[in-house]
Amino acid sequence: MKKIGFIGVGVMGKPMVKNLMKSGCDVYIYTRTKSKAADIISEGAKWCESVKECAKGRDIVISIVGYPKDVEEVYFGENGIIQNADRGTVIIDMTTTSPALSEKIYALAKERGLYALDAPVSGGDSGAKNGTLSIMAGGDKEVFDKVYPIFEMMGKTIIYEGKAGSGQHTKMANQIAIAGTIAGVCEAIAYADKTGLDKNLMLDSISKGAAGSWQMTNNGAKVIQNDFEPGFFIKHFIKDMKIACEEAEKRGQNLETLDTVLKMYQNLEDNGYGDLGTQALIKYYEK
Repeated sequence: MKKIGFIGVGVMGKPMVKNLMKSGCDVYIYTRTKSKAADIISEGAKWCESVKECAKGRDIVISIVGYPKDVEEVYFGENGIIQNADRGTVIIDMTTTSPALSEKIYALAKERGLYALDAPVSGGDSGAKNGTLSIMAGGDKEVFDKVYPIFEMMGKTIIYEGKAGSGQHTKMANQIAIAGTIAGVCEAIAYADKTGLDKNLMLDSISKGAAGSWQMTNNGAKVIQNDFEPGFFIKHFIKDMKIACEEAEKRGQNLETLDTVLKMYQNLEDNGYGDLGTQALIKYYEK
């Protein structure tokens, strides 16, 4: 039985932990607020009082937290993963974060005799619950191969992308594509509303043709139902888009669609909608 430390038990992390336990793993967890993890503790997850405690004595340590600053807090310093995980441990950051930060974790981990992968995910809370996440991994191929069975417990599309940081760069491409897609879906629904169409009928009509997408099928339906519960928070999507913009700027690129959609989401966050799901972009069109 694999002993897995898991840090960050939120909207995504909690169902991922459940799937690991269902597959027979012995999972030790840490998150900032213990009460939010009460349900999975009752189901068998073992609570740790700190990142340090969660990292010690594990075969694998996985993290999925909010922002790059949270990743730095979890990995670096005397109480972080890198200083406290046993030699030979595989450490996997599944947060969407800066590729440069993933490269730094990889280098420092190597110095300590640890094996690091960056493995951000896509698929939202539904993918996490169903164990169908897309997992994009960067790091050493032999390490990826070693932990592939663990990834299979959480995802279905699991691809080795290349050297450290490559998983994060792939996730940036994913977020760039999503930005344009969710904006297009919301614009279509806003247009249908203004022209008096039955929005459900419209969505049924176009979702199986050339316009069809995961965003349309899942978030489009939520928009029509006025369901803005977060499968993925607006505030976290803004973080991702900013990283993508920064990475593009470093390479002399101007990603106009991404820039436009980022501004739209920032407008919503400025108006207090940051804790809603990304499908709440429809509110931008309702102004």
